[in-house]
Amino acid sequence: MNVTDALKARFTCRAFTSEPVDGEMILTIMEAALKAPSWGNTQPWEIFVANGKSADRLREAYYDRFSHGVPANPDIARPLPTDWPPALKERYEKLRDDRSEFLGLNRSDESDMHSLMARNFSFFDAPCVVFLCMDRSLTPWSLFDLGSLSQSIMLAACEYGLGTAAAVQLASYPDLLRQELGIPDNLAVCIGIAMGRIDADSPHNAFRSPRRPVDEVVRIRG
Repeated sequence: MNVTDALKARFTCRAFTSEPVDGEMILTIMEAALKAPSWGNTQPWEIFVANGKSADRLREAYYDRFSHGVPANPDIARPLPTDWPPALKERYEKLRDDRSEFLGLNRSDESDMHSLMARNFSFFDAPCVVFLCMDRSLTPWSLFDLGSLSQSIMLAACEYGLGTAAAVQLASYPDLLRQELGIPDNLAVCIGIAMGRIDADSPHNAFRSPRRPVDEVVRIRG
């Protein structure tokens, strides 16, 4: 699989099979992804992986908190913008509406929306979740580097036939992650990436979000 094929194949997988992910495969994917660039070669990332039984314990604890209405308390503040550029807000809201319609869900039905959101807090049933962390003293420059690493992980996973889902909700309860994975307090948990075999029969994986055409986005002079 070349890079362009991987870019086109990658999508947010929201339903995984129970097939385990081999530890050696995880290391192979991470070794390739660690070629990602970073500001001044600082390589600010630290990676913690919950696999197998560890992921199951976290899944159960996350879902229990979510089902009891415990508010998320992520290390990285993530409030939604208060004044979105109109085009961005329109795309964001259209995605929610289109995905709900595709799945036959009623956005006005609280139980439908609760069930949909619960999938995030169940890690989409993924057998493996990768958590990216960085020192709390670092700035958005380093967050950009972690974004580069995230994409590298997801593209490398494609080569090995694995699906991925980068989701901020996976970092909702960092205290649970510290307890299970031994993440030290000086590291902020930035984001989680669910990883595993794609459940090809799930309707959650049949939906694709649209992309803006290149001639709308890119301006070239000269």
